[in-house]
Amino acid sequence: MGRTIKPTDPKLIAYLKASMGSLPEEVLRVLFLDGARRLIADEQLQQGSLAQLILYPRIIFKRALELDAASIVLVHNHPSGDPTPSEADISSTGKLAALACNLGIELAEHIVVSRSGHALIGQRPHGRGLREMVKYHLVRDSGRSTGFPDRDLALSNARRTARRRLLRRHIVGSRKYLGEPAWDMLIDLFIQYCEEKKISTGDLCVSSPLPLSTALRLVQRMCDDGLIYKTADTTDGRRQFVELNPDLAWRLLAYFGTPTEG
Repeated sequence: MGRTIKPTDPKLIAYLKASMGSLPEEVLRVLFLDGARRLIADEQLQQGSLAQLILYPRIIFKRALELDAASIVLVHNHPSGDPTPSEADISSTGKLAALACNLGIELAEHIVVSRSGHALIGQRPHGRGLREMVKYHLVRDSGRSTGFPDRDLALSNARRTARRRLLRRHIVGSRKYLGEPAWDMLIDLFIQYCEEKKISTGDLCVSSPLPLSTALRLVQRMCDDGLIYKTADTTDGRRQFVELNPDLAWRLLAYFGTPTEG
């Protein structure tokens, strides 16, 4: 960890070919990098079939946001021995690059390896580079140059996540096993944001699986870190509302406003 990563580095390519090129089925590996392109984490996130590796953007970018990664390098293998990117590989890369751009993350490269060779999708001869692919997909998918994500889809996906959380509580029974209380709070705040409603600090904490005092401390930590902020209720001086930082709201809109499968 901490090593500077350059996607065209022959040593990196040789390592990826040796570790992945002969695998019997396709796997997706992601190198998470900081702002200086130093390696934060090297993780295998998905496994597919011989015919096709299905990319799930939420899995990739949720992990990138957890690690505070500035950029990522995707790597997957072709068990057939031919590293030539398929049309599905190229299309998925363009979509992922556009989504990464919306989230403030750079897709530095998508490398395909096999036993005997490799290909860099972002540097294909006579093809679109990653920057051009980003522009193409932002315009094509949104119908406008800003590439603003689908708000209705984002709200629907966030609500679905919240419903699953409630169902999980009924299934598990004990709240202490639910985990991710901060993420759950952010989902609640995002739903209120999309519905253009306000939620008080007390209501947010009461809906959390945490004890009230612990939830209040968590809210304050998120405020201190700039993820959320509090505003006074002009009709009740004893109450405060909690809102998402606009930049985080945009990131969540891009995150939830994307189809589940790439």
